[in-house]
Amino acid sequence: MPKINGNEIRPGNVLEHNDGLWVAVKVGHVKPGKGGAFAQVEMKNLRNGSKLNERFRAADKVEKVRLEQKDQQFLYENDGMLVFMDTDTYEQIELDAEILGDRRPFLQDGMTVTIEYHESEALSATLPQKVTCKVVETEPAVKGQTAANSFKPAVLDNGVRVMIPPFVGQDESIVVNTETMEYSERA
Repeated sequence: MPKINGNEIRPGNVLEHNDGLWVAVKVGHVKPGKGGAFAQVEMKNLRNGSKLNERFRAADKVEKVRLEQKDQQFLYENDGMLVFMDTDTYEQIELDAEILGDRRPFLQDGMTVTIEYHESEALSATLPQKVTCKVVETEPAVKGQTAANSFKPAVLDNGVRVMIPPFVGQDESIVVNTETMEYSERA
């Protein structure tokens, strides 16, 4: 694995530190009036989600880890475990449903998900950025309510609550951004 200097750490980098895999969330470069400069790095553990603040000087060497990304198709859920299939080898793997966190309701049958691996261990799963959902419950549009930035609450077919524009009605399909969990556009 390549080693990088402490001042080369960027947000999103995956590092091997203290016998664990950490992703750099925030990086701030600090030049105090006295002493040498350092990078103040906020990191999140990829295995258990714990956070850590660490200082790295320019002379410090850190192991940078490259994660292998594979696109895999979601098949079904069984006892809190999600079953995915590698579309190249047809090999199936089971991952805990917690790997998706609060984005779990957006997972749909047959959806292609990007799973990141370190050696043979699955560390994270990323849904497509945009998912089409159906509005099952919302308030009717109020006539004359066309002011900019006025949104109304809605419940989607997967049970998630989002804010939608007043012109979108019940039983319409919309596109939701899975990163921000907000309305994106009409489908």
